[in-house]
Amino acid sequence: MKKILYAFLLLLISGNSHAALNVFACEPEWAALTQQLAGDKASIYTATGPLQDPHQVQARPSLIAKARNAQLLVCTGAELEIGWMPVVLRESGNSKIQPGSSGNFEAAQYVAMLEVPTRLDRADGDVHAAGNPHIQTDPRNFLPVAEALSKRMIQLDPANTAFYQQRLTAFNQQWRAAIAKWEKQAAPLKGVSIIAHHKGFPYLNDWLGLKEVAELEPKPGMEPSAAYLGQVLNELQQHPARMVIRAAYQNERPSEWIAERAHIPAVMLPFTVGGTPQATDMFTMFDDTIARLLAGLK
Repeated sequence: MKKILYAFLLLLISGNSHAALNVFACEPEWAALTQQLAGDKASIYTATGPLQDPHQVQARPSLIAKARNAQLLVCTGAELEIGWMPVVLRESGNSKIQPGSSGNFEAAQYVAMLEVPTRLDRADGDVHAAGNPHIQTDPRNFLPVAEALSKRMIQLDPANTAFYQQRLTAFNQQWRAAIAKWEKQAAPLKGVSIIAHHKGFPYLNDWLGLKEVAELEPKPGMEPSAAYLGQVLNELQQHPARMVIRAAYQNERPSEWIAERAHIPAVMLPFTVGGTPQATDMFTMFDDTIARLLAGLK
């Protein structure tokens, strides 16, 4: 009987040491990064899909239920989720993931933000006070975020410290090698002029040296009218572009309209993991992004 009890206690201890960290990830890219760093030590729920506008999400009861049981919330921050996350947090009643707690992680706090506004006016459209939140389009941003996220997981799950440290080291090596490969492949893109559907690519532009000459939205978050697209088309006579790019979740009609009349390709980019059939993980997301941009040059 004592042997059976001892074996049972060992099983409990073993089970607790390998218990999965319950993670609520706001966007697919952070779910993918968490998976890279945590492996089987995390059970991850992704709140939004790759073909969903992360600005426009409903605080559904299913999201609230998942947040209620989460130990770690991993989001972009920088007000990207401002339209729905406050409701989810409030209704979940989960003190572990509230702002300021160790279970609340915002990736944007660990990168150098671009397009930080000098003034805030709702008349300017969907402008974020902390800067442009679409940090996931530059792979270099994942390095400091991974470092900080790994430390946070160690804080919440110290029993698996060595495991998380090993995973982070492996990720850093693989990711730095991948960045070097992507930058070599993307060399022909440096200085190429583009049009963007939405102000979603400043980090991508900064990384690859793309030159954005126009945007299809008259203001961030506002769909363009035919008249406005006509203005953009006229401006292209003075500032020509080689391609027009958009995120996979965005309406293709404005970019196709411009592409047809300006005789340039319309290029859809995955924007996040799962945005295209080829972007199945973090690595293939950038593989596909580079491949699609290079195809646009042809």
